[in-house]
Amino acid sequence: MKRSLILVLGLTSCLAACDQGPSSPGAGRKDQGRYSGIGIYEAGRLWAQTKGAPAATANDTARLEDDEHVIVIVDTHSGEVRQCGDHSGICVAMKPWSNGNPLFAAPVRLEKHASELDAEAAKELETSNRSN
Repeated sequence: MKRSLILVLGLTSCLAACDQGPSSPGAGRKDQGRYSGIGIYEAGRLWAQTKGAPAATANDTARLEDDEHVIVIVDTHSGEVRQCGDHSGICVAMKPWSNGNPLFAAPVRLEKHASELDAEAAKELETSNRSN
C-alpha cells in the first residue's frame, strides 16, 4: 500500500511539473500579452489607395504608399483584428460586430478601385506601345 501511494505521488509530481517551460520570467507562458500576431503580408496596390488615412505631418514621414508590408494582429481581449502598415504605422481595425464607429475601420473607402487602376495601367501600356 505504501509503495503504491509513493508511486502515485511520484507520478503526480512529475505530471505537475509538465509544461512549466524555461525558468526565465514570462518565458514559455501561453498568454504572452494582449496582442497576438496573425501574419505579415505584402501591401497590395489598393493599400496605398485607402481614403481618409491621416496625412503625413512632415515630408520625411512615411505615408501609406511607402508601406511594403501589412502586419496583422488580433487584440486577444476584445477580438478586434488590426492591419497596420509597416512604415506608416497606420492601422485599419476590423470588428464588424461593434456598434461603435472607429475613425479608421473596415470596410475602408478607397481613392481608386482595382478596376480603375487596371484601366489606367492598360491605358499607359497602350500609349507606350503607340509611341514605340
